[in-house]
Amino acid sequence: MFLLSRSASLIRATLLGALALCLPAVHAQNATPQVGSKAPGFTLKTPEGAEVSLHGLLEQGPVVLIVLRGYPGYQCPYCQRQAHDFEAHAADFAAKGAQLLLVYPGPAGNLAQHAQEFLEHAQQLPSNYHLVIDPDYVFTNLYGLRWDAPAETAYPSTFLLSRDGTVTHRKISHEHGDRTTAAEVLTELDKAM
Repeated sequence: MFLLSRSASLIRATLLGALALCLPAVHAQNATPQVGSKAPGFTLKTPEGAEVSLHGLLEQGPVVLIVLRGYPGYQCPYCQRQAHDFEAHAADFAAKGAQLLLVYPGPAGNLAQHAQEFLEHAQQLPSNYHLVIDPDYVFTNLYGLRWDAPAETAYPSTFLLSRDGTVTHRKISHEHGDRTTAAEVLTELDKAM
């Protein structure tokens, strides 16, 4: 009996030790990228189903990564205003070789339809302006931006990434407003060049 309880204690201690070694790696994977760190790569789809990878956009130049609130049950007016602001300045970003990547998170059901409704006002998006969807928050969780509260999806965030994927600027809002403007990011892009 003593040997069994001692063996069980040893096995339990070994398993707990192994689990403790794994936890920091899991936590680090879901940490929000900091200025000076490399942004984790990802591939998401447009509402129409075309794949867009961060790596592929970085091959073309710096990337402005904008995380919207997506669809928390309605179209967020702050997100629409911010998306329109960056769309209106897409040519200014293109002149600097920058790509704009907007992530629209939410529950998977009907997310593509909601994202298409989000951009209803746009006749044709500029070639450097990409909207992708994040069904069930896979990207949002990877970047540690899940706003897990009733009627919420993700913390609205903006990252400026250099061609090698290094974060040179970031802003994370823990409220609906307080968004980064296109003018602010253009100024940061000039500093990074």
